[in-house]
Amino acid sequence: MHESGAGIAETSLLRWIVLLPLLGAVWNGFLGKRIQRRFGERPIAAVGCLAVAASFLIALRAVLALPPGGAAVDRIYTWFGAGDLHVPFALLLDPLSSVMALVVTGVSALIHLYSIGYMRGDRGFYRYFSFLNLFVFAMLLLVLGDNILLLFVGWEGVGLCSYLLIGFWFADREKAAAGMKAFLVNRIGDLGFIVGILALWWSLAKHGLFSLDFRAMAEGIHLLQGDTILGVPALAFIGIALFVGAAGKSAQIPLYVWLPDAMAGPTPVSALIHAATMVTAGVYMIARMSFLYSLAPQALAVVAAIGAATALFAATIGFAQTDIKKVLAYSTVSQLGTMMLGVGVGAYAAGIFHLMTHAFFKACLFLSAGSVIHALGGEQDLRKMGGLRKKMPVTFLAMFLSTLAIAGIPGFSGFFSKDEILWNAYAGPHGHWALWLAGVLGAGMTAFYMFRLLFLAFFGTCRADEETMRHLHESPRVMTVPLIALAVLSVAGGWVGIPKALGGGNHFHYYLEPAVAAHEAHGSHALELVLIAVSVLLALSGIALAYHFYMKKPDLPARLTARARGLHRLVENKYYVDEIYGATAVRGVLILSRALRVFDDYVIDGIVNLTGWIARIVALISGWFDLVFVDGLVNALANGTIDLGRRARRLQTGAVQTYVLAVFGGILALIALYLGLGGRA
Repeated sequence: MHESGAGIAETSLLRWIVLLPLLGAVWNGFLGKRIQRRFGERPIAAVGCLAVAASFLIALRAVLALPPGGAAVDRIYTWFGAGDLHVPFALLLDPLSSVMALVVTGVSALIHLYSIGYMRGDRGFYRYFSFLNLFVFAMLLLVLGDNILLLFVGWEGVGLCSYLLIGFWFADREKAAAGMKAFLVNRIGDLGFIVGILALWWSLAKHGLFSLDFRAMAEGIHLLQGDTILGVPALAFIGIALFVGAAGKSAQIPLYVWLPDAMAGPTPVSALIHAATMVTAGVYMIARMSFLYSLAPQALAVVAAIGAATALFAATIGFAQTDIKKVLAYSTVSQLGTMMLGVGVGAYAAGIFHLMTHAFFKACLFLSAGSVIHALGGEQDLRKMGGLRKKMPVTFLAMFLSTLAIAGIPGFSGFFSKDEILWNAYAGPHGHWALWLAGVLGAGMTAFYMFRLLFLAFFGTCRADEETMRHLHESPRVMTVPLIALAVLSVAGGWVGIPKALGGGNHFHYYLEPAVAAHEAHGSHALELVLIAVSVLLALSGIALAYHFYMKKPDLPARLTARARGLHRLVENKYYVDEIYGATAVRGVLILSRALRVFDDYVIDGIVNLTGWIARIVALISGWFDLVFVDGLVNALANGTIDLGRRARRLQTGAVQTYVLAVFGGILALIALYLGLGGRA
């Protein structure tokens, strides 16, 4: 990380950004049940929302106080020390973490407000807000941590909160299983992340650098050039290992399978954790470690290739999904692939830019979907919707604007961030035309299936049952106000990064430059405009195709599906990836676990039981010997003593005459003995 000569200010303000959501989580977690019973939901909601809103305001104040290109550090205490390693519990606010802190707290505050209406009447209302606050705390710790170990604590924290919130309605077996699946898949990725951290520490320590804070590592990372680990360049090994963790957290191939199932959680959870914040942690981590990845082109190539493949693969699955949240879920996977493509070609600022705009429009899309589900009494099937724009005008407007943003229509936030990634994928120093092609095709597909969702849900005639249609209504203001705010950000959130080719100054790129490694794409403005035109034409073609299929000729999709039934079934069932994993990896683990159980039962337990049986035999023999010989000898001595005592006792008659006679006899015996001895002498 480069500081551009700017100083690093000391502050105690940052701790409160992190601490306030934690205090809200503790308060509602320990006292919320009692408070909800006595006073209702309002105090719970007030604590949960105010904690995050206050955190946002403090973060905003801290960001505004930063000098241009500067940073601030809050060193709270020394966390632990081991030999030459001393790890402080310190928080860092620089241009990169400031963007993340504002996105996390700002979007979270809106989603907390929305949740008041969405979760109203739920028995676990207090528990929901406690978990939500705890997640914000963990996410802020992740993005503000001054070293990779503190980042990892937040990394694991958001994984735990994800498990708790996905399986929030744990009485439903399917939802509980979805939470467990997310937790386990993320643990697979985290194993790679741990390997990467250990390899990084070991490699730096060999060169006498005993620090894992980002600034120190950035200054000393060049020492690892030329080193190898297991025959692989050290920087590439570390970068790929860290990316395995990012692939799990940010749902990349092959570890993406948890995110679509994570839609089992409440819709605001999907908006916050699985669209706007947690799933972008992997992208943030790579941008934060850009000083390493910029020296490891092999690792960057892996990141870019996996990102491009994920963007394209997930987009195709979105074509055939009928659950409104599943469409958005695969859209999220695809968009995360686009972000990974951006950071993988070295355009770290572009990747973070798309992370920010995606947080705005995808949170808006999920909350709009939640508003629809709320109005339809829990219905999520697009085939049972339609004509909702008249009944829900605010929700429709919010979803329409955010759909234009994700489709990459010029002027909307997603257009600027997506096309900066595509430009760098084509003309950047690590770019390639194949990467650009995958990205631009994924973007065109996104426009198609997102407008398919919009047309099926809000246009045509309503296909819901009569009972549902009678109760259709717009969501309450506590839900629509966050929708409006996010819709505005979906439109204007990208204006801070208008490229030079379109007459802008790309201020976002220059704002992040002190915190991430900078790579400029090489090409003329004319070439960039041509690529933008191609991208926009593909997006407009996708929209036109969706209009033709689902508005002009709504019977056409069914006819095409009948003709290509096998292909449709393949896509509808998500290429049977879950089934393949179940038949191979999951089944293999189960077979191995059963084999280990048999080995444990018959070998390990057999040895233990044999040892116990031998010990029992030895104990029986020892007991018999002890009883017969040792105890027999002791008992014989005791019995002999008792018998002798009985015989001696007969001498004690109690008659004085007998005692006098015995004494007199004894005296005579002694005299006789004496005389006898004297006579011999």
